[in-house]
Amino acid sequence: MVYFVATPIGNLGEITGRAVETLKNVSAIFCEDTRHSKVLLEHYGISKSLYSYHKFNEKKSLDFVLAFAQRGEDIAVISDAGMPCINDPGNILVNALKEHHLPYTVISGPSAFVNAFVLSGYQPPFTYYGFLPDKKGDRDKLLDGSVGVAIFYLSVHDIKENMAYLCERLGDRECCLVKELSKSHEKIRFCHLSDIIEDDKGEFVLVVNAQKQENPLCSLSVEEHIAYYVSGGMSKSDAIKAVAKDRNVSKNEIYKLTLNDR
Repeated sequence: MVYFVATPIGNLGEITGRAVETLKNVSAIFCEDTRHSKVLLEHYGISKSLYSYHKFNEKKSLDFVLAFAQRGEDIAVISDAGMPCINDPGNILVNALKEHHLPYTVISGPSAFVNAFVLSGYQPPFTYYGFLPDKKGDRDKLLDGSVGVAIFYLSVHDIKENMAYLCERLGDRECCLVKELSKSHEKIRFCHLSDIIEDDKGEFVLVVNAQKQENPLCSLSVEEHIAYYVSGGMSKSDAIKAVAKDRNVSKNEIYKLTLNDR
């Protein structure tokens, strides 16, 4: 059996009894960084054979990992923090196990984006996007048709640029920015996408609230909304600006939608 085991996202005490028992009983553990994982394992008195299994070698290491499962050995896959396969290695292995009809399961535990969503107090539905792609075209495609709450992971090096892009793409929405989850110095900040965040280290979870549509005109389709203002004497260009303001999105987004409807 291959066990995909969730590990603490901050506080070492946040691991289930089943997870600890599983890690004690498997014959080998595959982890992103053996040095990092040793801290957790030594904390719980676990001494096992450790193998590196990270995003740079997961394809190359696949046959090696599969060999354990094909011999009928119990092994565990863990990430540095949180749930494997969530922006961490694991998906390739899961699909290979499916293809070879080999048994696998998940040992429940924490995931940073779930904790952050709870802390935000926002309402579902939500969509988890992970880290934004580097290319703007890929970002635009990813967010096309985005509705409800949107959740992202941000690094400290990209936070200003990422939030500026999201502000332009989604409008200046309210958001909840969280870092150091489950640690004693956990930080939760409610702000807007237009805010400039000054920080020098860490990774963040950004929970962007759903677009608020308190204006009754927002219940109309975009074309109907534009037509309402045009019928009142506005030029189409001014109408698009007014609709963008009503819906709290960029005018480029409204213009793009009018092109897609043609």
